[in-house]
Amino acid sequence: MANAIAKSHAPLGAVTILHAVDAIFHGFENVVERYQSYKTRKELTHLSDEQLDDIGLNRADIAGF
Repeated sequence: MANAIAKSHAPLGAVTILHAVDAIFHGFENVVERYQSYKTRKELTHLSDEQLDDIGLNRADIAGF
């Protein structure tokens, strides 16, 4: 009876497409994350030292974003 159950696998093309879509999706996520970090750094550079101190940052911390 156990031999009657067939194990089905995804076709090779489907797996390849899944990997390609996954790579594109992760690439897009990386681009979005880098752009958001860029915007954050740009906005923080416009703040004065006093404003940065108010939020607990200094100029050296900006590079970490």
